[in-house]
Amino acid sequence: MSDKSSKVAIVGLGFGAEFIPIYKEHPNAEMYAICQRNEEKLNEIGDAFGISKRYTDYAELLKDPDIDAVHINTPIPNHAEQSIAALKAGKHVACTVPMATTVEECRQIVELVKETGLTYMMMETVVYSREFLFVKEMYENGDLGRIQFLRASHHQEMKGWPGYWEGLPPMHYATHCVGPILALSRSEAEYVSCFGSGRIDEELIGKYGSPFAVETCHIKFRKSDLSAEITRSLFNTARQYCESFDIYGSLKSFEWNLIENENPVIHTGETPERVEVPDYAHLLPEKIANFTSAGVYDSDDNQHLSFIQGAGHGGSHPHLAHEFVSALMEGRQPYPNAVQSANITCVGILAHESAMNGGEIIKMPDFTLSED
Repeated sequence: MSDKSSKVAIVGLGFGAEFIPIYKEHPNAEMYAICQRNEEKLNEIGDAFGISKRYTDYAELLKDPDIDAVHINTPIPNHAEQSIAALKAGKHVACTVPMATTVEECRQIVELVKETGLTYMMMETVVYSREFLFVKEMYENGDLGRIQFLRASHHQEMKGWPGYWEGLPPMHYATHCVGPILALSRSEAEYVSCFGSGRIDEELIGKYGSPFAVETCHIKFRKSDLSAEITRSLFNTARQYCESFDIYGSLKSFEWNLIENENPVIHTGETPERVEVPDYAHLLPEKIANFTSAGVYDSDDNQHLSFIQGAGHGGSHPHLAHEFVSALMEGRQPYPNAVQSANITCVGILAHESAMNGGEIIKMPDFTLSED
C-alpha cells in the first residue's frame, strides 16, 4: 500500500453508494473498485460516479492485487464471511454493523487480524455522529464531571424489510445502542444481563425462535464502577425511529430529544436547557467536510433512511471514512478496532442469549477484552 493513499473497493451499493463520493474526495484514498451482484445496478452506479473497475463476484474482487482495503456494506448475514475472506486475501477491512451474527465469527475475525497484522474497523455510525462528538467534547473538557450512568435505545420498525430481518432478535442489531455508551470513555463490557418483554406476531417468531418485542440489557463496565442500560425494539412496538443515548454526569447531563427535529437537553444541576448540536465538519479534511450535511441520498425521491436523523446518520459517514483511511496511513488502530468491535457486537449477541435464559448474567469472552 502506498504511504500516501489507499485503494478502496466498496462492496454493496445500496447504503454503500453513500461512501463513493467521500472516498473519491478523500486526500489519502483512491475510490478504486465497486462490487454488486446485480450487474445492471453495478453499471448504473459505476457510470454515475465514474468508477471503471467493477465486479459482480466478490471472490474475483479479492484476487485483485491493487486493492488495499474493502468497505463492506452488504446484508447482515454476509458480514462475517466476507470480512474473513477479505482478511485471508490480505485486504484491510471496514465493515458496516454488526461485525457478525455469532460469537464464534467475531472470534475468527479478531484472531485473523492478530495473525495478519491487517486493519479491521466496524463502521458504527453513532460514535461518529455530531451528537456523539458534541458529548465527547463535553466529556473531554470536563464539563460533564464524573460520569454516573449511561443509557441508550434504538427503536426501528422493520416490517417489510428484507427477509433476514423478519423476527430478528432485537439485541442482534444493538451496536447503535452499545457503541456510544462504551465509546465515550473507550470502555469495554465485562458482563451483561438482559430481559425480554412483550411478544411479536406469531409468524415472525419461527425464523429465530425469538418471541420478544423489546429487549432491555444492563451492561457492567470492565474495570469501572459504571453500568449502562440499552433498549432495543424491531417489531410491533409503536415508536418513531430513534437511535439515542443519554449520559448522566455529576455536573451536567445530556438527554436525547424524544421527538425528531427537537433539540436535545443539557441539564446543569437541576436546570434543563435545550441546546442546538453543532456540526463537526471542522474535524475533517476540507475536501470531505461538506459530506456531514449532504450526500448521495439528498433528493426527496432518493432518500436513504439514515437521512431521517441528520445527513448520513448524524453526519457520521465522512468521519467514519476518514478514521479508517487515517488509521491505514498512520499505521495505527482505528476506533473501533477488531477487539473493540467484537466487544460491542458480542454484547448484543450475548444479551439476547441472556434474555432467552431469564436474565442470566453472561461474561464477555476474553478475546473481546483488550490485553492488560
